Amino acid sequence: MNLTRPWLFLLILLPLAHAQDVQSGEDVLRIMHDRYAKSWYKTLTFTQKSTTYNPDGTSKAEIWHEALALPGQLRIDIGPSDNGDGYLMVDGTMTIFRGGKESATRPRVNMLLVLGFDVYSQPPESTARIAQNEGYDLKKVHEETWEGQPVYVVGADKDRFNARQFWISKNSLLFVRLFQPTQADPAKFEDIRFEDYRPLAGGWVAARVEVYSGGREVFSEEYSDIRANERLDPTTFDPARYNSTHWERP
Repeated sequence: MNLTRPWLFLLILLPLAHAQDVQSGEDVLRIMHDRYAKSWYKTLTFTQKSTTYNPDGTSKAEIWHEALALPGQLRIDIGPSDNGDGYLMVDGTMTIFRGGKESATRPRVNMLLVLGFDVYSQPPESTARIAQNEGYDLKKVHEETWEGQPVYVVGADKDRFNARQFWISKNSLLFVRLFQPTQADPAKFEDIRFEDYRPLAGGWVAARVEVYSGGREVFSEEYSDIRANERLDPTTFDPARYNSTHWERP
């Protein structure tokens, strides 16, 4: 080993230090946060191609426009903004809009937002509390291999896929996989994967998301026009100003 390159020696030691530190899901969330907290972007905007794959082999694609302000704020505009269709997810509450009018409001935590983004911008204790409240057992953690790379699995015992769990890359400390009950049937689980990670403004972004249920892909997201740290007016995430604020157009 060439110790004349101290940075190389530290990179070799870093995974070992992490392995010794990780005894629980709280530990995984802590090292995720500590790796990127000082550099991760604060806002993210992108255009999303959302494709639903039907059992008969047909599919339907829509264009969504999404904006995130971390932590805890997500806006989705479905189709042209003039349609007035979309969602706001702010601090655990989802507001649904149809034709520019608020049609429903309900509690809803988006764990993809929490584990893929918020974890790097809020105290790890906050992320742990959210995960526990959503039913993830942070006392359970083990290691697996996913796409040829080692991962931490939090929330379930080995080879048990019918339990809430999230998978974190051991090397990059990025979120890569989630198992959670489907909205249609809580007895069934969906498998959600973050793919095609790309470096972005001191952090990373997965440019493709895949959702599987019953052994087949049922939904995918493909991101384009990805931008970090764009200035977003706070009213972007205000339900009362939903119709008057459109970040995706001049």
